[in-house]
Amino acid sequence: MKLFTDRLEQHFYSTFKSTDLHNCSEVLPQGLEQPTLVSSNRLLAEQLGIDPSELSSAEILQIMSGNRIPESSQPIALVYSGHQFGVWAGQLGDGRAITLGELPVGDEPILWDIQLKGAGPTPYSRSSDGRAVLRSSIREYLCSEAMHGLGIATTRALCLVDSQTPVYREEVEPGATVCRVAQSHIRFGSFEHFHYRKQPEAVAALADYVIARHFPDWVDSENKYLLMLENCVLKTAKMIAQWQSVGFNHGVMNTDNMSILGDTIDYGPFGFLDNYNPEFICNHSDTNGRYSFKNQPSIGLWNLNALASTLTSLVSNDDLIGALKRYEPEFLKQFRSIMASKMGLEEYQPEDELLINQLLELMEINNVDYTIVFRSLCDFSEHNQSIRDQFLDREGFDRWAKQYSQRLQRQSWTDQQRREHMLAINPKYVLRNYMAQAAIEQAHQGDYSEVNLLLEVLQSPFEEHPQAEQYAGLPPDWAEQISVSCSS
Repeated sequence: MKLFTDRLEQHFYSTFKSTDLHNCSEVLPQGLEQPTLVSSNRLLAEQLGIDPSELSSAEILQIMSGNRIPESSQPIALVYSGHQFGVWAGQLGDGRAITLGELPVGDEPILWDIQLKGAGPTPYSRSSDGRAVLRSSIREYLCSEAMHGLGIATTRALCLVDSQTPVYREEVEPGATVCRVAQSHIRFGSFEHFHYRKQPEAVAALADYVIARHFPDWVDSENKYLLMLENCVLKTAKMIAQWQSVGFNHGVMNTDNMSILGDTIDYGPFGFLDNYNPEFICNHSDTNGRYSFKNQPSIGLWNLNALASTLTSLVSNDDLIGALKRYEPEFLKQFRSIMASKMGLEEYQPEDELLINQLLELMEINNVDYTIVFRSLCDFSEHNQSIRDQFLDREGFDRWAKQYSQRLQRQSWTDQQRREHMLAINPKYVLRNYMAQAAIEQAHQGDYSEVNLLLEVLQSPFEEHPQAEQYAGLPPDWAEQISVSCSS
């Protein structure tokens, strides 16, 4: 029986290799020295129709560490461009990511990119080594699965490999690879690349490929390019509304880090809120706060404007503007609906806007923990208002709680029904930076147990995990000292 990696196909490369679009380059991975499997994702393997035991085989370890190329594989790196921190950066590309191929899954196959991150330089590495360190690889491996566990569209991670290969950053660190899985790695910047090179035919060819692969029902539609943009607008609005609802700060919302399918992609200096602070900046390199938590919704629209600008040769300006105008109402609809659910409301009503905002204002003023407050709110009732102890301004909370109680009385759910609903939408666990740091420090000592514990917990963050109860409380004081930058 063939290994899953020997069933890989290369539709993207075969589609474009006979053209002059130059949107990818053939590249060979560079292997890691003495690779060791840190963790494999059994749940994802099963969803991809892979026998999870395959991932622990010696042969797969060699492939996932870049030491062997599958027989059916034609490894490539994609070129793209983009705006970074709002400034046009020109040509970028997969500087440390190599797509081994696409894995067909299902009876009517859906193609999933199988990509190695950290397997050496590519033509787009811009003089860097193309490597990833264990530290950042653990963070991406865990966070992509944490986001999936929270129900947020995202790339996934199939396995994580450590090694004895030295990688030079601020200090010498062990090199690692992550096997990243996604239905697409096409970015807003992929379209920007050809648009700014004044190649409208290449923009059209790339759009045709995206539509044929992901939206085949639109192939013969006269407005297929508009449909693609509208889908991206709506999916991006939903994704960012979900980010805001769980307190997730991406940290590097450059246009080259935005997926055409509306998936969360490229986990660098991300951070989940501890205390509720709309001004939170998770990226130490973001000195002006462009990508702060509160700015994410507006940056999403800015990036969509950049994408729409690349489609001017395919879609009329009026239609582009019309598509972009759908972003704000969709974001607000999604965010309001999610926040109403988090508060145990059967259905969002216009008057709930004030109730939601008043709670967030109280949380900010009282410096309370975002995740813990909403999880604690699940137990709120007329006879149990212990959540008030998390607020220094108890009188302010009491005034809000009175309005909240009156709102709850106007719906049909019992306290128990509401509690069950809220427990299914308010996570007990998110990947706080100190949790990732604990796993990183143990992994540097050769102990990968914390990585695998966190993987199990984060894949089902709404459930109880007695073995990880230490991660359900307030973060330790030293967590505030963790600094994450783009190099992480």
